[in-house]
This record gives sequence, structure tokens and C-alpha cells, in this order.
Amino acid sequence: MDAGKGRFIVFEGTEGVGKSTQLRRLRQWLAQRLPPGVLSIAVTREPGGTDLGQRLRALLLDSALTEAEGLPHLTELLLYAADRAQHVHTTLKPALTEGALVLCDRYTGSTIAYQGYGRGLDLALIERLNAIATGGLTPDLTLWLDLDVREGLRRARQRQPEAGELEGKDRMEAAELSFHQRVRQGFAALAAANPQQIVRIDAGLPEDRVSAQIQTAMEQHLQQWYPQHLASS
Repeated sequence: MDAGKGRFIVFEGTEGVGKSTQLRRLRQWLAQRLPPGVLSIAVTREPGGTDLGQRLRALLLDSALTEAEGLPHLTELLLYAADRAQHVHTTLKPALTEGALVLCDRYTGSTIAYQGYGRGLDLALIERLNAIATGGLTPDLTLWLDLDVREGLRRARQRQPEAGELEGKDRMEAAELSFHQRVRQGFAALAAANPQQIVRIDAGLPEDRVSAQIQTAMEQHLQQWYPQHLASS
């Protein structure tokens, strides 16, 4: 991470692991934990963290595209890369340069897991595209919410569409079980290769206990990042 003085925290995981819920809970906890007025907290997501990204998100998650003319895996990958390039340029780097603590729902790890392990696209190609789209911006901490894929899909398919989300079937959620199993393997491989940067969170526990794991991980990093602020709080 080399943009300004901010810190970049990413939530990753397969479908239905509760990323959005836990991101909101962490934001609330941080607002109470950090001294008021010292640090700003920004929340964003991929795809869809910009105006352009919202339109790309609608395309990427629309199952009607697949049913009509198909969405080739390479096209999907390039759309995600376009969303990320816009997101990094217009949202992430400016916020980090201003010193914000940025919480992001998905980032490069999802592309490696979904398009690489899940779709079977070349991992070296994905790494190159990620490097181009991000300009070298990497997370300070990634929280990987890990859950059995069958349970995650059950949760995802039971929940009601949230405000601002697409109605109907999500393309990713609709994929076959084996696809989601490969995606989970991708996240596991990333965590094994990056133990200092990726923290596995057991998302199969009750919501409060999942939050407690996340808060423990965050507290350790906050003490490293902002010792002067926390010492005076």
C-alpha cells in the first residue's frame, strides 16, 4: 500500500458469507473505537463503487445476458478490470491519499478466485490485468470470510434483494456448485500464499462471533497503524 497515509481493508469470500453485514458492523465498531474526528471511514465495493461501476455491475450480475447471447469468461474478466481501474482512480486512491480508513467489499482476490480458479482463466493474465487496473495498489489487510459453499448459497438464495441490488437471479449465485467450490479453493490458496496480509474468518459461526473475530484482527492492526491516536483515546 503506497497511496498517502490511509489504510485499505478488503472483505473477501464466496456467496452468502455475510460480507456486507460484517462490513457494516465493522464500520460501526470502528466509529466507536477510534477517537472522534481523527480518522475518516470510507465504505465502497467492487464492482459498483463508482457511477460507471454501478452500470458495469448491472451488466456483470444480470443473468439475462448469459441466457440471451452469452458473456464469455474473457469479456467478464475485462469488465471487472474496467470497473477496478475506474474505482482505483476515482475512489480508492483519493480516499487513501486523504488518510481515510477504507473498507471495501471485494477487490483483486475475488478476480483471482472467481475468474481464475472458478472460470479457469489464466492466472498470469489475471495478475497482469490486476496490476494494470490497480496501479500497484494492494490492501493493507484482507478479511477472508470462509464458509461451506452449500451453506453460503443457501443463505444467498434465501435473502431478499437489498436496496439498490438487481432483482431476480444473480449470475454468480446461479453458477453450479462445483464453480463455487473452485472459488473457495482459490481464496484458500491466496490465504496460504499471503498469511501476513490475509486473515481467515470463520463465517459459519453466529453473527456476533464472526464480528468478534474481525474486531480482534482489526484491533491488532489498529495498534500498529495508529498507536498515537489509540494511546490518547
